[in-house]
Amino acid sequence: MKKQFQITDAGKKELEAELEELKGRRGAIAEKIAEARDYGDLSENAEYDSAREEQGLVESRIAEIEDILLNATIIAATKSSSIKLGSKVELKTGRKTVNYHVVGPVEADPLNGKISNESPIGLALLGKKVGDTAVITTPKGDIKYEVVSVG
Repeated sequence: MKKQFQITDAGKKELEAELEELKGRRGAIAEKIAEARDYGDLSENAEYDSAREEQGLVESRIAEIEDILLNATIIAATKSSSIKLGSKVELKTGRKTVNYHVVGPVEADPLNGKISNESPIGLALLGKKVGDTAVITTPKGDIKYEVVSVG
């Protein structure tokens, strides 16, 4: 059974753009390989090994993105009073306010405010409403977040 990937429409567009960029690099990588072959003995050719490694990484990522897009379910942006997949939330802890977008694991990018619904923070937030408190256990101890808004 194929795994279904839940992504937002914006996440799908980002993946499609990355796929096009990677496919565009194929020609340049093929040229690097051909050029490195001209240097002679392939057993001691660092340029050839490097180009082949780059080709493997690019082809692997292309296959991964194509699989995700083929098996993607788009998260519908709907208004809800509780936090669910696709929700944008504002949280407050003490004097600090943070904003998160709850997304599927494929799109997760915590440094840019996109947290996975499968992460500890995402799991703690799911189902919460404005005014609720979510407790997230971290190595430094428990952190309490008050839900300020859900969008």
